[in-house]
Amino acid sequence: MRQLFVGKRLRSHTQMLERTQAASDRSGTLRHDRILVQLERRVVATLHPQSELRYVAVNRETFMHRLSLTSAVVCILAIAALPVDSAESDKPYLSVEQLRAKYADPAGQIAKVGGVEVYYKDEGQGEAILMVHGSQSTLRTWDKVAPPLAKRYRVIRFDIPPQGLSGTVTNEAAARMQVTDIAEGLLEQLGVKQVTYVGVSSGGTLGVFLAAKRPDLVKRLILSNTPAATVTTDHMKLTPEFEAAQQEAKEKGFQSQHFWNVFLDYFAGDPRRLDQNIREQYYDVNRRAPEPHYLQFVARVADQEKALDAMSRVTAPTLLIWGGRDALLVPASMHTLAGYLQQAQVSTIIMPDVGHYPPLETPERFAQLVAAYIEAATPLQ
Repeated sequence: MRQLFVGKRLRSHTQMLERTQAASDRSGTLRHDRILVQLERRVVATLHPQSELRYVAVNRETFMHRLSLTSAVVCILAIAALPVDSAESDKPYLSVEQLRAKYADPAGQIAKVGGVEVYYKDEGQGEAILMVHGSQSTLRTWDKVAPPLAKRYRVIRFDIPPQGLSGTVTNEAAARMQVTDIAEGLLEQLGVKQVTYVGVSSGGTLGVFLAAKRPDLVKRLILSNTPAATVTTDHMKLTPEFEAAQQEAKEKGFQSQHFWNVFLDYFAGDPRRLDQNIREQYYDVNRRAPEPHYLQFVARVADQEKALDAMSRVTAPTLLIWGGRDALLVPASMHTLAGYLQQAQVSTIIMPDVGHYPPLETPERFAQLVAAYIEAATPLQ
């Protein structure tokens, strides 16, 4: 009974918090901070009744980073793993310079969009495809999807700032820029007039907002396991391993390589498909030193009025590719999203053996579906 009570109360608090944060984002100010802190305290008290609430005041940005991922993948699961009180200096964070030294490659470049450094790759020739990753990830989501497509298309992908190898987001940039500005600005610099947009999880949400705003720019939409509403977790059954990993992370004050291994196992249709390189990358990019505006350019559906309006205005032909074993966004979520895309021609494909990350788990199959949709289903001129 306590678990059910906590789940309902936590969902209520997090929804209130996300609505308030969305309002703060739109205003470009921090005038809602007092309300945010009060709501943050309610969430912490619900999860950890014995915790010391001063943690919220000290680590507000880290808290908001974890909490606002509700519209992406980890939502409340990551919050449960948060520490109550631990020294930030003791955590093995990596700087963006260290991450670039380890993961940058010759094909990667850095552009400045609105003063923000954007790490990107631009490979191949032909009709342009823009690929955008989800929260807590990077452009490496597409490492095995992009190469076969780049043989006949121009494939562009980037790290959403300040994730991955992209630069920090300053207070000035955060106050001035909107969620679609990075994608629009990068494509403009590259001279791209039209794209097929491919996005997974919250990367798909960004595609919806971009297609609604710029129908001239987005020729097609291909969305994979993308939320249509504020995500809840009442339906999820956590494995004992995942619960233990969250407890360990809370006690140690850090999400270790083991945590991310278990996390990926839980969200995969077949964990054996996610090799050690993928697991190490997830661990490394998620121990980047805390950023004050981590979610500035992560598209979220927490503001339902704004999200529903955007979805209703999308006119580009849209393909939904869904991992049928997604523990968070079950196949019913795909049908919900399809119903909101009222003006679009929507096609759907369920991959029954795949979890939340189809581009990671089955990249060859995913690339084939993308090419088939472009070439056979919607050969638009």
